[in-house]
Amino acid sequence: MKIIIALIIFSAIILFHELGHFLLAKANHIVVTEFSLGMGPRLISFKKGTTRYSLKLLPFGGSCAMLGEDTEDDQPGSFLAAPVWGRILVVVAGPVFNFILAFALSLIIVGATGSDEPVVGYVQENSGAYAAGLREGDRIVSYQGYSVDLSRDVSMYAYFHPLTEETTIRLAIERGGKEESLAFSPQVDKRYLLGFMRSDESSMTVESLIEGMPLEEAGLQSGDVITEVNGTKTPDGEAYNAYLAEHPLGDEEISIVYERDGESHTTVITPREYKSVSSGFQESSGLFKERGLGIVKYAFLEVRYMIRTTLLTLKGLFTGLVSIQDMSGPVGVVDAIGSTYEATKSSGPLIQWMSLLSLAVLLSANLGVMNLLPIPALDGGRLLFLLVEAVRRKPGNRQLEAVVNFTGLMLLLVLMVFIMYQDIAKIVM
Repeated sequence: MKIIIALIIFSAIILFHELGHFLLAKANHIVVTEFSLGMGPRLISFKKGTTRYSLKLLPFGGSCAMLGEDTEDDQPGSFLAAPVWGRILVVVAGPVFNFILAFALSLIIVGATGSDEPVVGYVQENSGAYAAGLREGDRIVSYQGYSVDLSRDVSMYAYFHPLTEETTIRLAIERGGKEESLAFSPQVDKRYLLGFMRSDESSMTVESLIEGMPLEEAGLQSGDVITEVNGTKTPDGEAYNAYLAEHPLGDEEISIVYERDGESHTTVITPREYKSVSSGFQESSGLFKERGLGIVKYAFLEVRYMIRTTLLTLKGLFTGLVSIQDMSGPVGVVDAIGSTYEATKSSGPLIQWMSLLSLAVLLSANLGVMNLLPIPALDGGRLLFLLVEAVRRKPGNRQLEAVVNFTGLMLLLVLMVFIMYQDIAKIVM
């Protein structure tokens, strides 16, 4: 069931994108030779007028093929025969329709569940934020100069711009109808760690190890059971926590006894200092019910958030904060939708469907942004050539454009195959 729902959502997003191209092509008297959903061999196909409508075998992607689109043919009804601004509208229509779909779905989400308005939910009393005057209930206007519309804007920006000890946090807040500017240092918490995660609080079984931390360097593995710390028995999590309460970890050596496959082993390690830097406050995690124009406003802001998130992610690819391994293709997207469906089952139908719609909003906005990038073979690449033609008021080198688009398509296909391989490997593992 989850696969069917995932394919329906993914296909609907692609179909709406291609519908944009289709409707604007018809409006500009361009002959659409085939309008299809999916890729590969046709499963179902029929022709109406000059257009063939097809459902293809592979449920990924789709197309709106226009007469003369990839040739130098400028006969009446062909893509090249249309005025340049008409062709620009046809190319832009796909991404724009994705934004329209994202907005329509956001109206449903905000109307049903409300929005996460950017209100401060908690301020740590001994923090720089509290000393600067930040209080619960303040409305955040901007964070580090980044305009804030939704509560998630703060955490999203903070993820792509991690705080350091030297950072000065600058906030613009609204309180009582007046805007104020605050500046303060982040909260820095220092502690010493062994570098392992337990299966649960009551267990001393090592579930995972933090790379580069003492226990990992000492050779411990997942499944090992820590039985003794500095001569003190730790039969369970309670005993371990009690030991740490009386003997906080520092930079002095300690001995660790652990069991593996029934055999006891001893190692001596030095806990490592770990610093966590935080803002000293948290945004509210609650939802605010919206009515009337408020629904429209926050639906728009929801789409804006998704677009900005996509742009920040793209920036992260160039700064190294996001790697190509983090990207997902059609297989990964369908798997993510299916996982969301399963994970929210226990929360009830409303939360489940709103979560799926939120993911659809992100995917639709993401598709719109990605297609507007000036990359050959994508809508943005074609748009760039058309804008040059519009400025020059004469056609560019059609042969060069065809070569650039073909080369871009080949590189894009290689990237898609690589990402699809990654997606499948993640699912199998």
